[in-house]
This record gives sequence, C-alpha cells and structure tokens, in this order.
Amino acid sequence: MLLNISQLEAVKLTDLQKTELLFKNLTDDNKHGDCIFVPGSSKAVQYRLPKAIQLYKEGRAKKILFSGGVIWDGSELSESQLLRQEAVEQGIPEEDILIENISLHTKENVLASLIVLDRAFYLHNIKRIIAVTAFIHMRRFHLTLQTYMPNWIEYSLCPVNDQTTREDNWFMNPYGRKRVDRESAKLIKYVKQGVITDTVVDLSTE
Repeated sequence: MLLNISQLEAVKLTDLQKTELLFKNLTDDNKHGDCIFVPGSSKAVQYRLPKAIQLYKEGRAKKILFSGGVIWDGSELSESQLLRQEAVEQGIPEEDILIENISLHTKENVLASLIVLDRAFYLHNIKRIIAVTAFIHMRRFHLTLQTYMPNWIEYSLCPVNDQTTREDNWFMNPYGRKRVDRESAKLIKYVKQGVITDTVVDLSTE
C-alpha cells in the first residue's frame, strides 16, 4: 500500500509498518560522492564513525563532515569535536575532516552544515553526499537533507546498525521499542508540520 507519510498516524501503525517506515529500502548504492556527512549522537563514535572511516578508506569520498554541537555527559567535547578527535586517532588526515559545531538536532545538522560545505567546496560544485547515520534515523535525516540542501545534490545512504534497535530486534526489547515509537512519531509529525518534505512509503496492510 503506497501512502504519503503525511497520511499516517503513528499510534495506528503496526510493528511491521513501523519497521517498513523506518528501515525499508535504505540501501547503499555504492556510488562515490564529494563528502561523507555524519550527524552526531551520544553513540556516534561507537556506531557511525567506523562506517564513515570505512567509506573514506574505500575512497568513496575525500572529505568527512562531522556535525553536532551537543556536549553529552562525561565529555568536554561536542559531538563533532569528539568524532574528529577519534577519526584522527584512527588515521584520518585532519585536513580531510570538516566539522560543524553549533547544531543541536537533525534539522540544524543540515542547516548549519550548509556554510561549512560551501566554504569547503562551494555548494554548486557538490553533486553527491554520502549520508552515514543509524538505520532508525536515516529516513528522517535523508528527508531533512532533501528539504534544506540544494535540489541538485544526490545522496547515497549508508545506514548503520546498533545493538538494540535493528530491523530484526527492535520489537524484542523495551528500549528498542521506545526508540522506534518515538522516531516514527517524530517523522510523521515533522512531515505534517512541513518541517521536512513528504514522500511516499510502501506499507503492508496486514
């Protein structure tokens, strides 16, 4: 069943529909891009950074952009600063790392990164961005990129799994279920508010 996200109601979605909404058709196309874009999170170093480093070392892009200004408990560095520090320690040349250090959430990750990307590349030169974030976050991140980035930019989606909120296990533990319920509600709410662009999703009717 093809539906716009704006037609959905989070509280009425089945577990299967939530899985399809957040996880379905998020496949890496293996194309090369201009920059690997990694939004921060409390566990970005653990889960998102290894994927970004892998893609960089494979030659998928020559620059990595770390975005995020949140300072989590136990750290003196912001998300992007911590990601940069860890990346350098793992052999990524500092001159190939860009950081955006003021954003506090996904929309700001994208908006605040526009100037960083323009200064590094000039926006009109960017053809493709390689997006790296958690599977559960990728749909919203991708739609936010499409909403606020220039419309000529294309995206390769490289989602990563964590331990408890994967397509095959989120419904088996309270933490995973809470995260999926919250992300589904956020995604639908922001689309209905016009904060991010609407799109069609294919959901089961059973």
